[in-house]
Amino acid sequence: MSRIEVDLDSVRNVQNLEFLAKRLVEGFITGLHKSPYHGFSVEFSEHRLYNSGESTRHMDWKVYARTEKLFVKRYEEETNLRCQLLLDVSGSMYYPTSNYGKLSYAVLSAAALATLLQKQRDAVGLTTFSDQIELQTPIRSTGAHLHTLLLALQQQLQKPAPPQKETKVAHMLHHIAQQLPKRSLVILFSDLLSQYEQLDEIFLALQHLRHQQHEVLLFHFAHAETEDEFNFPDKPFLFVGLENGEKIKVQPADIRETYVEAMKKFKADLKLRCGQYRIDLVTIDLKDPIDKVLQSYLVKRLKVR
Repeated sequence: MSRIEVDLDSVRNVQNLEFLAKRLVEGFITGLHKSPYHGFSVEFSEHRLYNSGESTRHMDWKVYARTEKLFVKRYEEETNLRCQLLLDVSGSMYYPTSNYGKLSYAVLSAAALATLLQKQRDAVGLTTFSDQIELQTPIRSTGAHLHTLLLALQQQLQKPAPPQKETKVAHMLHHIAQQLPKRSLVILFSDLLSQYEQLDEIFLALQHLRHQQHEVLLFHFAHAETEDEFNFPDKPFLFVGLENGEKIKVQPADIRETYVEAMKKFKADLKLRCGQYRIDLVTIDLKDPIDKVLQSYLVKRLKVR
C-alpha cells in the first residue's frame, strides 16, 4: 500500500479541508485495492466474508467475479455504526507552534475519518474540548452534516493559538459517557498532557466509557524528536508551558537522560493501561503517514461490527 504523507506546514493553509479529506480517503482506498489486505476492502461496509456452511441466498457473485472471494451482501442495520470523534484543542496540541503540528495532524485525521464514516453510511459526531466542551455536533450520517463538521474542523485550524488553554480530558470523557445513549465507537485525539489530571483519573473516565459498552480508539500524538527524545541543541533554552505559561530556562543536555526516561515510563504505562481496559491505542509521531490512522480505524471497526 502507498504511504500517504502529511505536510503539516500546508494543512492550515488548505482552503477546502473537505476536498483534501476526500482525496486522502480516495487515495487510501485505492491503496487498499492494490494491497494484499483484501479484508480491508472499501466494500466491507456493504459486504462481509462468506462463512462456510451458511446460505448462499445473499451471495454477491459480481464481487466474486472481480475478487475470486465469496462475499455476502450486508443490510443497513448490519452496517450502521455510531462514532463520536473527540478532539483535544488545548494549548499543548498547538505544538510545534510553527505549524500547530499536533492539532493539524489531529484535525486532518478527524476529517479523513469523518469522510470515510459517511462514505460507509455510518453516523459521526464531533466534540472539541480543552478544559470544557467547546463544540459538540449531533451524530448523523448525512452529507450535509459531514459538510458542517468539516467546516468546523477547518475553522478550528484557522483560530490563533489560545493563551494557556488547559486540558481536562477526564472531566470531558465522564461528560460524554453520560451523554451517549447507544453503544458507539469513541475516537479520542489527544496528547494526554495535562497539568491537572494524572493517568489514573483519565483511565477512570475511559473505564466509564467502557462500562457503558462503548468501544474506544485512542490516537496519542507526539512530536517524537523533541517530546520523546528531547532533541534540542546543547545551548540554554527558555521553555514556556503552552497550558500554564510557566517558564523554565535549562541546558537540554543536563536533563535529557532524566526526561527521556520519564517519557518512556509514561508511554509504557499508557500502553499497559490501554491493554488492561481493552482500549485500542495508536501512537502517532507527526512524521507518520496518515494511512496509519485510517488503517487503525478499519481494524477497530472490523472488531465492533
